[in-house]
Amino acid sequence: MHGVNGKVQARSAHALIQAGRSGRYLLGTLMTATVTLAAAPLLCIPSLAAPWAERHRRRAGALLGRPVEPRPRAPRRDLGWLAIQVATGLSAGMLALLCLGNLLLVLAITFGWWAFPASDPPRMPLLGVRIDSWASALTISLAQFLLLATVTTIGLPPLARVHARCCMAVLAPTSAEQLAARVTELTRTRTDVLQAHGAELRRIERDLHDGSQARLVAIAIRLAVAVETLPQDPDAAATLVRQAQAETEEAMTELRSVIRTIYPPVLADQGLVGALSGLATRAGVPTHIDIGELGEVPAAVEAVAYFAVAEALANIARHSRAARAVVHVTRTDTMLSAEITDDGAGGADASQGSGLDGIRRRAAALDGTMKISSPPGGPTTITVELPCV
Repeated sequence: MHGVNGKVQARSAHALIQAGRSGRYLLGTLMTATVTLAAAPLLCIPSLAAPWAERHRRRAGALLGRPVEPRPRAPRRDLGWLAIQVATGLSAGMLALLCLGNLLLVLAITFGWWAFPASDPPRMPLLGVRIDSWASALTISLAQFLLLATVTTIGLPPLARVHARCCMAVLAPTSAEQLAARVTELTRTRTDVLQAHGAELRRIERDLHDGSQARLVAIAIRLAVAVETLPQDPDAAATLVRQAQAETEEAMTELRSVIRTIYPPVLADQGLVGALSGLATRAGVPTHIDIGELGEVPAAVEAVAYFAVAEALANIARHSRAARAVVHVTRTDTMLSAEITDDGAGGADASQGSGLDGIRRRAAALDGTMKISSPPGGPTTITVELPCV
């Protein structure tokens, strides 16, 4: 019995919250429709109509709980919405104002009827009944209040949702606009990928030229001198050979370092799970790795996920002043998600040209995304999502 009562109370509370949100939305719609009507000559200017229409679209998306993606400019659609907003917003907003205003008026009359002159007692709105005693105030007023509250709770949420859906439908981009936006995004990410690829090739060439190639030249010179020195001074030749051997080992170490930046061998040897576990042991802060069932992941996705986690952990160690970090990797049918969280100072920003921008570009190359939540004071959460199809 207590469980049933609890469920009823929860549903009632939810209905009241929804009615409150819907009433606030419709009253805001009434205000914006009035402003639209008054400022119609100015709002016919496309540069002013676009942000005004976008404001309505975001309000509608917030009411419906839908994400509002960026859309291309559409002056005709924006201007069309202004006319629809005036026609629907004024009527819907007036209905909300009528319901909520009468609720407040009923409450005011219920508790303040005695302040009116006895010769002219107040009348209840809608019913028109005079209230001249506490008995009539507590019976008639309560009945009207419950009636208005029921109408408000039942009627306002659907009305608000219909208006919000109308807004989203009118202002939503067409299929052609969505395709154009997609082509633009793919063109931009392709340009980023090509630029990143060119920069990576230049880095590899520089590392090989300044590092490994220079060492190999030094080894060749030492060996040539050793060959010439061997008949006259075998000990000096042996010293040169030992130096060449040491140089060879250092050159191999540098080559392995360059290779790891192209495709880490640990991915081929141990897979993504083993590679990430190795990163956690070498991270500059205590790191906990939580990896779900990943199944078979494409090699390109594994590499981007590995580099994303590696770069994020490096940033945490260098900049965050964190005491610990957590890496959570999961896989759905079509998406691999890597979430890196730390308890540091926050304030991470990929737009500052840090390694986080490199993560974003690597993810975009595979049509993936990177999101950062890093308020001042922390915590910081970096989420990388990569399609596995």
